[in-house]
Amino acid sequence: MFALGILLASAPTASAQSPAAPKTAAATPPSYTVISPIFGQLVRFAMPPAFAPVAFEKTNGPSYIREAVLKGETVQAWTQMITVTGAKGVAGNPQVTPQSFAVSMAAGFKKACPDTFAVKPFGAVKFGEQDGFIAVVGCGRIETSADKHGETALIIAVKGSADYYTIQWAERAPSSADKPSIDEAKWKDRLSKLKPIQFCPIVPGEAMPYPSCVGKGFQKLNFPSQKT
Repeated sequence: MFALGILLASAPTASAQSPAAPKTAAATPPSYTVISPIFGQLVRFAMPPAFAPVAFEKTNGPSYIREAVLKGETVQAWTQMITVTGAKGVAGNPQVTPQSFAVSMAAGFKKACPDTFAVKPFGAVKFGEQDGFIAVVGCGRIETSADKHGETALIIAVKGSADYYTIQWAERAPSSADKPSIDEAKWKDRLSKLKPIQFCPIVPGEAMPYPSCVGKGFQKLNFPSQKT
């Protein structure tokens, strides 16, 4: 885990992404908005149209998880999954940063495939006023799974006002004895499909569709340049 942290820390931060091209009549259907209160904040992002909104959801004490899979798939048998998690109160711990939170998740992947693990950090990022860190991790062969499948995942770790959040987009692949080759362009495109990503205060008494958050303007996703 320590070595993984060094690898993530040594990676250059990514450059800002250019705006998406206007959709044409032949373009795929637009994403739809997903917004929900998770502990201390509203979490909003765009769900790609191929996904059903909720396949599984559970709050267990200070932990929250919600999973979405492609339409027609299940949480037991899926090829792609988008997961949202919340960790209550963790933002108050000064020893936890978005990068260290992402590292801890990546370490879980590495434990499942020590010989076929790969990681590509995208670096630090701001979502409005919230600090985040983004990386892609992958396993060529998950030793703990029955079919030894491969899996690659985009991990977005965000420090909220009181809690920590993640948004993950995972994709399974056939088992391989080799480390997966992480296609940076592909996963940055996946990241763009989740935007805009925003974290808003919870307004007491406000119900869906949460107009205080829906009506807000979004700041452009900004990868700060590396300072020397």
